[in-house]
Amino acid sequence: MRDKYAMVRALGLSVLYLVLASPAFAHPGHVGSGFLHPLTGPDHVLAMIGAGMWAAFLAARKPSAALLVPLAFMVMMAFGAAAGFAGIKLPFSEAGVIASVFMLGGLVVAAVRVPTATAMLVVGWFAMLHGYSHAVEAPASDPGRYILGFLTATALLQLVGLGLGRVVQKFTGNLGLRALGGLVMAGGALVLAAH
Repeated sequence: MRDKYAMVRALGLSVLYLVLASPAFAHPGHVGSGFLHPLTGPDHVLAMIGAGMWAAFLAARKPSAALLVPLAFMVMMAFGAAAGFAGIKLPFSEAGVIASVFMLGGLVVAAVRVPTATAMLVVGWFAMLHGYSHAVEAPASDPGRYILGFLTATALLQLVGLGLGRVVQKFTGNLGLRALGGLVMAGGALVLAAH
């Protein structure tokens, strides 16, 4: 019984965070740490949690999606960061970052099931834009450590989304998970309105 209340409390705190997340992009007032950078921008937080929740939804039928979808996000995020550090320009990256919040939340809301490889391509595209965004905002010194830091934070955020998705599915089925996808989209609207 205690475990059930702990999971409900964790779910409640996660939902509260999604709803009350400060509507500001990660770009002003950057923290030098790669680990903290994704955590300081609600657009990044929402997209990464949304990716984890979609992976949880897909994993209900195809368990390998729980590993492969977040892994694709991480790999493509590293490629995007490498492009940013190399000076390669990715046009509309900022628009793509905010679009990723709406798309990933929308995929959960609409309960979109696709093959795992397709899901990997979808999250990979958005992850590349997130990685690029992190890189162009990075301090000039020690890019390797910076990348390692934001990849670690990204993995943790996706694990939060994955865990949250699984807990909600267990207790409420897909309806609760779809509601959380709606909260991700609502958070995206707040971020967009504040910009």
